[in-house]
Amino acid sequence: MNETDIAWMPATEMAAAIRAKRLSPVEATATLLARIERLQPQVNAYAHVAGEQAMAAARRAEDAVMRGDALGPLHGVPVGIKDLIPTRDMPTEFGSMTMRGHQPDTDAPVVTRMHDAGAVILGKTTTSEFGWTGVSRSPLTGITHNPWKHGYNAGASSAGAGAAAAAGLGPLQHGSDGAGSIRMPAHFCGVFGLKPTYGRVPNYPVSLGDYTSHVGPMTRTVGDAALLLRVMAGPHPLDHTSMEAPPADYPARLGEGLRGRRIAFSPDLGHARVDPDVAALVAAAARQFESLGARVEEVPTPWAAEGPELIRRLWPGNLAYHLPKLATQADAMDPGFVACLRAGSDVTMTEYQQLRARKYAYIAALHTWFEDWDLLLTPAVSVAAFPAERLQPAHWPQHDWDWVGWAEFSYPFNFAGNPAASVPCGFTADGLPVGLQIVGRRFDDLGVLQAAAAYERAAPWADHRPAL
Repeated sequence: MNETDIAWMPATEMAAAIRAKRLSPVEATATLLARIERLQPQVNAYAHVAGEQAMAAARRAEDAVMRGDALGPLHGVPVGIKDLIPTRDMPTEFGSMTMRGHQPDTDAPVVTRMHDAGAVILGKTTTSEFGWTGVSRSPLTGITHNPWKHGYNAGASSAGAGAAAAAGLGPLQHGSDGAGSIRMPAHFCGVFGLKPTYGRVPNYPVSLGDYTSHVGPMTRTVGDAALLLRVMAGPHPLDHTSMEAPPADYPARLGEGLRGRRIAFSPDLGHARVDPDVAALVAAAARQFESLGARVEEVPTPWAAEGPELIRRLWPGNLAYHLPKLATQADAMDPGFVACLRAGSDVTMTEYQQLRARKYAYIAALHTWFEDWDLLLTPAVSVAAFPAERLQPAHWPQHDWDWVGWAEFSYPFNFAGNPAASVPCGFTADGLPVGLQIVGRRFDDLGVLQAAAAYERAAPWADHRPAL
């Protein structure tokens, strides 16, 4: 197979081709590593490329195929790991100069599960500093460029994963999402990203963000995400918040459809500003769900009104454990991150706990509202990609750290733990991708995947590729 065949092959097809001996794991890995080397200056999706380790793993995978060994679901398939998660055989630097050279002595559970499933780890993908922002740059790795437009935002802390998936630099990408960091890069880069129900995938170390950080897949197809989620999901003792329930057979049940589903649509959650080109594409996508057998109704979301104040006060507080770094390392840190930390430095424990009480009331109201609906559709993000040196688009209000104004649709479902995905739903007149967000009731990851798969069949996107 040539590079184009391998770079754009879905992981489901790649795994099948490796099992059938139509594709060698060594060939697949070597081809993707060469493509990464060539495109890294243009995209900058990887913080660390583990070339020798990946090739050694690919050779072991090929030997297993030739011996006729039992093979895992990801056998020989290349995967990228976000650089916020511990890996014992490659550095984990959190996008920060303050952590340069940091080498963990253990793998996070999801990394172990990928190894056990036969995956070949290509390396670590770039992240914003400690995942603090929705913009794809860090002091350590610089700008991660949107594959659709060089110099433009690839979105949030899983930006390297989104850019790698969009650029054909590995079919399976690991992401995490504390306020939108899977869904925002998926939107900006024109790929699929799923934030599963909180606790569906174990997170280690357990996040200090008050039960908001989720781990999930980023891929070019819904089927690939279902495959990776099934491997990653399930309880683990190192994450005391992980759910006891084992994962469903997501890949086998994607085709069950949407007939009879009750779907709510909110273009703005009652308060969010949305650019007109994004709003038009999302509204058109929402209407298409009617033709898929669902009942779609535009409805109010009264629970959402308090969200903007809560996120702007809680976000700096949830990051406050980094405050001691400011005494000696502030000059090496992202200035926006420094401003964000300082904004939360005077919040007392009493004030923080009062905010948490308000947040839990917000969550209860959201879940009560969801009793009447199977799914909710919204924009994934209010804007298309913009220059990555900015925190906000030029035509939006400016602030020294607050980027959330253009990302009001994602954090509510981090607060509440719902599964939520961004699916590509078209391009602006400037050729930039736009994502539709699909939100499910808590625990209904399968329903979100089924809705995304039904939309994918009706409006396929995987053949849209950036000109690299």
